Amino acid sequence: MRSQMFCWVVCLFVVGTNLRAADRPNIVLMMADDFGYECVRSNGGESYETPQLDRMAERGMRFENCHVQPICTPTRVQLMTGIYNVRNYTRFGELDPKATTFGNLLSGAGYATGICGKWQLGHDEGLPEHFGFHESCLWQHTRRPARYANPGLEYNGEPRDFSNGEYGPELVNDWALDFIDRHRGGPFFLYYPMILTHDPFQPTPDSDDWDPTAAGEKVNRNPSHFADMTAFMDRMVGRVLEKLDALEIGDDTLVIFLGDNGTSVAIQSQFQGEVYGGGKGTRTARGTHVPLIVRWPAKVAARQVCRDLINSTDFLPTLCQAAGVEVPGGLQIDGHSFLPQLKGEAGRSREWTYCWYARNGGAEAEFEYAMSLDHKLYRDGSFYDLKADPFETTPLPMDVLATDQAAAAQMLSGVLEQFADARPEHLRVKFPPVKIPSQMKSFKKKTSILGAE
Repeated sequence: MRSQMFCWVVCLFVVGTNLRAADRPNIVLMMADDFGYECVRSNGGESYETPQLDRMAERGMRFENCHVQPICTPTRVQLMTGIYNVRNYTRFGELDPKATTFGNLLSGAGYATGICGKWQLGHDEGLPEHFGFHESCLWQHTRRPARYANPGLEYNGEPRDFSNGEYGPELVNDWALDFIDRHRGGPFFLYYPMILTHDPFQPTPDSDDWDPTAAGEKVNRNPSHFADMTAFMDRMVGRVLEKLDALEIGDDTLVIFLGDNGTSVAIQSQFQGEVYGGGKGTRTARGTHVPLIVRWPAKVAARQVCRDLINSTDFLPTLCQAAGVEVPGGLQIDGHSFLPQLKGEAGRSREWTYCWYARNGGAEAEFEYAMSLDHKLYRDGSFYDLKADPFETTPLPMDVLATDQAAAAQMLSGVLEQFADARPEHLRVKFPPVKIPSQMKSFKKKTSILGAE
């Protein structure tokens, strides 16, 4: 069945490399779940301990203006395909099987590829392989058991349940370390969309109230656990970095860390001396502004800070350029590689970024905007000066704009015009709700926790 359903992928790619095989870096892309910019101490966060991320920033480059989609699946689709949601987003919890991902491109160029962590991109057991990943260790693939204490995971599509006090994020991290160890000769690509720090906010094994017998996602839930979950996530990042260094491949491995969207609205943090509310799912920076940190000692100088605008579509071309992999022209990707900025070279800085967001797909966006570093224009005409009003409390009247504001509004209006008819006709339909596979139905009856992720 798998070969019948996905055989077309084998002939999709005839990709070239511009680098000798020995010169191609290993790549690790880690993405925390529901983790906004304000949560990292080196960004100015004051509520949580993130020593490993801070050390990673000290050894590499920290970005101040990375923006993604406001919830997980839309960001994941843009990240993996390099294409704005307006062109290829189908519906929540799904990646269009016709899509080409960075996994496809890198595996087609000879990389050993693995994915571990949160999937949530379709229930067919062959999808990770179809999208270019030779190996996988995933939560929420064909089913949805608990993710934290005593979890259920799937190893290369095979379900495995745990009941002896195991912790899902640690099991996934163990798999990541093993993948790195087995492929130390390189080149390898590990995509690690982490399970933490998404709710339910529950204790970790490092918490004082950790219960190794806990079952399910309804027990001992409290937003106060977010701090421990952040600390545990940070420790898992550190384990990956330590593994690379212990194997003496850290210098030649491109490691990227980012968040998939803003922090949960249930979380209030201290950031640069002020209270900062999480904004997952919202259209302002609270929902889209995420940390981005890159470590690659052989190529990226230490203690660098980049203010350039980065979008979630930019990762596919960046990874491909770093690996010397050609992106097929037919893909028509929207992303811009930021590899030159990483290497201290003159790159193509983004003048603007674009967002089309509709959680459940369909013809119309819930909101749509074009944004520069300092200004933002919505399709409905709402215009904001982000320097004076970063969280968009008061739109500016278009008839009394200052000269620089008027120029920005005109430029951003032109961007929106570019995408006026970009939604393909076959996606201008409202899809029915995603069906729950039969193997998930009994779990839903027991817990009633299936919902937005």
